[in-house]
Amino acid sequence: MSELKIVVIGQGGSGKSALTIQLTQSRFIAEYDPTIEDYFRKKVVIDEETCLLNILDTACSEEYHPMLQTYIRSSNAFVIVYAIDSRNSFEEVSTFCKQITGIKDSDDVPMVIVGNKNDLEKDRKVSRKQAKDLAKSFNCRFIETSAKTNTNVEDAFFGLVREIRRNSAIEKPIKKDKCTIF
Repeated sequence: MSELKIVVIGQGGSGKSALTIQLTQSRFIAEYDPTIEDYFRKKVVIDEETCLLNILDTACSEEYHPMLQTYIRSSNAFVIVYAIDSRNSFEEVSTFCKQITGIKDSDDVPMVIVGNKNDLEKDRKVSRKQAKDLAKSFNCRFIETSAKTNTNVEDAFFGLVREIRRNSAIEKPIKKDKCTIF
């Protein structure tokens, strides 16, 4: 069974905790309670293969900034969340993506940009095109979700697992039988 570390990053109020709790506990939390930091584990079966997800729901305030760098270094994948009804939360996404790719020293980091709260379509402040363009610039996926209606929540996380598996399959050298002559 594989085990993966996933960090959920985004501005306060974007729905990071709601997404994580919806995935791990199948429930929606309506009230906003700023997270200091929460850790969740969930065993899932994706494409007939079991995987243990270790998910860190971060606090992205300045006082926790040094810890965030440590989490980024030690993690496999990243869910960068903004709320579709908050332009300000979207504008932070680029900063988080740059921070992740800089710390990982790679432009090919498994991450997904998540536009959360798509149940609030009438209050939309960020177009899908803007988010897709941003995701393309960081060579990552984009998906819209709603923790409230449980729309695309699994897809956001499971897509990362599939991406990591694909990358691992590409990186593994093909073992060939060897013949050694002495």
